[in-house]
Amino acid sequence: MKIEVHHYRAEDREAVQWLRAIFARLTKLSDEVKRMSAELDALKAEVANAQTVEQSAIALIQGLAAKIEANKTDPVALQELADNLKASDDALAAAVQANSAAAQ
Repeated sequence: MKIEVHHYRAEDREAVQWLRAIFARLTKLSDEVKRMSAELDALKAEVANAQTVEQSAIALIQGLAAKIEANKTDPVALQELADNLKASDDALAAAVQANSAAAQ
């Protein structure tokens, strides 16, 4: 008794084309996911920064309210507070302007 085994590999061109198309789509999808991940990370950082800025603003306003309340009957102390705020305002405006010019 004689047994012969023949193995033929019939290349299915249509299947190969489908696999190439699937691979191309998966590659594109992977790139898109990477881009979206980077955008999400940037958005998270912006939200964290905004929360920090908001918390700082709240602390500033509460601190100012407390100082005004503590000095409401002392015109000299109120004027000193106003002068300090004006100096801070000028320094902040200069910093914002410098930072805006650097960003351009």
